[in-house]
Amino acid sequence: MNVRYRVELSQAERDELSGLLSGGKHAARKLKRAQILLAADAGAGDEDIARNVAVGGSTVYRTKRRFVEGNLAAALSEEPRPGAARKLSGKEEALLVATACSSPPEGRARWTLELLAGAMVTLTEHDGLSRETVRRRMAENELKPWRKDMWCIPQVDGTYVARMEDVLDLYAEAADPQRPVVCFDESPTQLIGEVRQPIPAAPGQLERYDCEYRRNGTANLFVFLDAHCSWRTVKVTDRRTACDFAECMRDLVDIHYPKADLIRVVMDNLSTHSAGALYDAFPAPEAHRVLRRLEFHYTPKHASWLNMVEIEIGVLRRQCLDRRIGERGRLVSEIAAWERQRNATGARVKWMFTTERARSKLARAYPDHAKES
Repeated sequence: MNVRYRVELSQAERDELSGLLSGGKHAARKLKRAQILLAADAGAGDEDIARNVAVGGSTVYRTKRRFVEGNLAAALSEEPRPGAARKLSGKEEALLVATACSSPPEGRARWTLELLAGAMVTLTEHDGLSRETVRRRMAENELKPWRKDMWCIPQVDGTYVARMEDVLDLYAEAADPQRPVVCFDESPTQLIGEVRQPIPAAPGQLERYDCEYRRNGTANLFVFLDAHCSWRTVKVTDRRTACDFAECMRDLVDIHYPKADLIRVVMDNLSTHSAGALYDAFPAPEAHRVLRRLEFHYTPKHASWLNMVEIEIGVLRRQCLDRRIGERGRLVSEIAAWERQRNATGARVKWMFTTERARSKLARAYPDHAKES
């Protein structure tokens, strides 16, 4: 069999194969074929080539045959591989896509690969369809009907744009101790206690804890973040009522920034976030005194991402609260320790989104006056 195909390379072909092996990224199979051709040209036998290149004898035979009957490019390339025909025709594949994009069967929350395979058997003449066939066709069409993304559609109008640019302009200002910018928000958290004491980690053994836990109620976190300085503080409360909000605003004025002329507070549109909450909680003269030192700036509805403190809450949850804390007292002490450490290290939120970038990136969100004229 091997006598029929003798490999005789020209000098140009030898140089090309040597260059292929000396550098660059190439498929392993292509490199092995180059080695086979160079070895055959040097007079090596098929068995020696197969052993030295770590391939089968049939691979050596096919490579030499494609070179003799064709050319160097044919010998280095892949031959078409035989395989079964596609199970689904073009029309059937379109039917599969349409089915996956439709509502799932009654009683099921979403389509699965098994449900889709069964539906295709019902809708076509196939006696059966494998889960893998459905998966491949779905992957080719970038469909994942078992996954969902939650999103909200804000009312993008002049009010939305005005509030967004107002907040972004505050972030772009230089730090001013007499007129600080403080981002404010609240976040609930659960008090989760252990039923059995966890076993500490040891060399060669992970920490182990029981899957059972005890729920000891909830707490609320009021989080303050200075937009221009490395300062944040967290107040733990049992509730987040209008009176709790009013107490937070008085703390901001009397405890945290007693020397500031005016404190600009960035917050969302929660119903308790209003000047009226202070009049509900305090006598009118006291509410008036506190409000004279405050200026409220609201983020647009459904745009909490514009509140810088949302990022800080995420950091708090990852660094401090990602564990079971069952007692309110421990929650307060752990958060206070986290707060001291983060303030001491000078950590700040690096805000990159500006009014100019908003007008460029979110141009479609701005009212189009060209259409009105």
